[in-house]
Amino acid sequence: MRMCELLVGLPEVRVLAVDDRRGEPIRVHVEQAGDRPDCLGCRTPAKVKDRDVVELVDLPAFGRPARLIWHKIRWSCPDPDCEMRSWTWADPRIAGSRVAMTDRAGRWATEQVGRYARAVNEIAKELGCDWHTVNDVVIAYGAALVDDPGRYAAVEALGLDETLFARVGRFHRQHWSTSIVDVSAGQLLDVVPGRAGKATALWLDERGQAWRDQVRWATLDLSGPYKAVLDQMLPNATQVADPFHVHKLANSKLDECRRRVQTETLGHRGRKSDPLYRCRRLLTMADERLDEPGRDKLLGLLDAGDPHGEVRAAWHANQVVRSIYDHHDPDLADEFVSRLGHDLQDESCPIEIRSLGRTILRWKDQIAAWHQAHVTQGPTEGINNLIKRVKRAAFGMTNFANFRIRALLYAGKPNWDLLATLRPR
Repeated sequence: MRMCELLVGLPEVRVLAVDDRRGEPIRVHVEQAGDRPDCLGCRTPAKVKDRDVVELVDLPAFGRPARLIWHKIRWSCPDPDCEMRSWTWADPRIAGSRVAMTDRAGRWATEQVGRYARAVNEIAKELGCDWHTVNDVVIAYGAALVDDPGRYAAVEALGLDETLFARVGRFHRQHWSTSIVDVSAGQLLDVVPGRAGKATALWLDERGQAWRDQVRWATLDLSGPYKAVLDQMLPNATQVADPFHVHKLANSKLDECRRRVQTETLGHRGRKSDPLYRCRRLLTMADERLDEPGRDKLLGLLDAGDPHGEVRAAWHANQVVRSIYDHHDPDLADEFVSRLGHDLQDESCPIEIRSLGRTILRWKDQIAAWHQAHVTQGPTEGINNLIKRVKRAAFGMTNFANFRIRALLYAGKPNWDLLATLRPR
């Protein structure tokens, strides 16, 4: 039996029996060893009342699923006047309360699902148990791990971005979430429901004024609700508009202009033989990336399909917007962005470019602030990709609490060394 106890690898247990039936998991029967305890009330030596049999999912043994049959001793006080009556002899080293898995199996499953983004169903098949058994233990251990107050400290640069959480119902109604990211460390701080800003403002309020005062930069993607949250909760932080989204806005306005001119001149959407449709990709390329044949082809197609020069004007405006980030002087950049916003609203510009000019003026401080901070939404977008990987491994999620824990375990950089010591929730 001593050899069996060593193979079981649990502290202070006595192996009672091992059941090995074909086609079923190995069942190891154990009970706790050790000295007889005293009554917790009157300190009288306790006596055994009965044994409760609890079946727990354990780690695989020799390539086969295993079950630990824990014969939990129920003690009673022999003194009839004692109010203690009876109690169960528990041991959290074997298993925590209200979980159907051993402690070591629960910690292993949490690391597999949380740290390596493995599917819960995959772990359940490996352990030979139900999906809910694995998911419940991952949430129990994972919640204690991600809510560790030392997981993150002061944040200098904060990023906000939305992520599609789920499509729910018959009509696949979209439910969104907001990722709150430490841009400097590339760490997911938390995920809150919605993208309107209310939950984000509440999260920032819970951090406290001292924590918020340490945030110097706040990156965002030209989102009005997020700007309102930052204005209210982080008034001392400098907001920085992400350069990629500024370029994306300019490209989208250029494409809107091309499609409008296409419809006005030919009366239909773009076809593969139409000049403006053929140059759609060349229009969005940076001018320095166009070689001579490519530039000649672009100009020739514009001559053929743009009779009033509107698309050509939008193309030039798009290239000028790109040149915002060629400057290195913050003061010069601020003046450049202001003048550009006014120039793009000239009556000679297409309506799409005038709209672009109004947007640039509305966000001119945030756009020019990049020249001071040099922080972007790149780390935030990278965190969103990690979150999407978790969703792909799970084949989608509908429970936000599970989604939050799984995302933070994978992208929130928890201290995995604490997993061996924390208690499940």
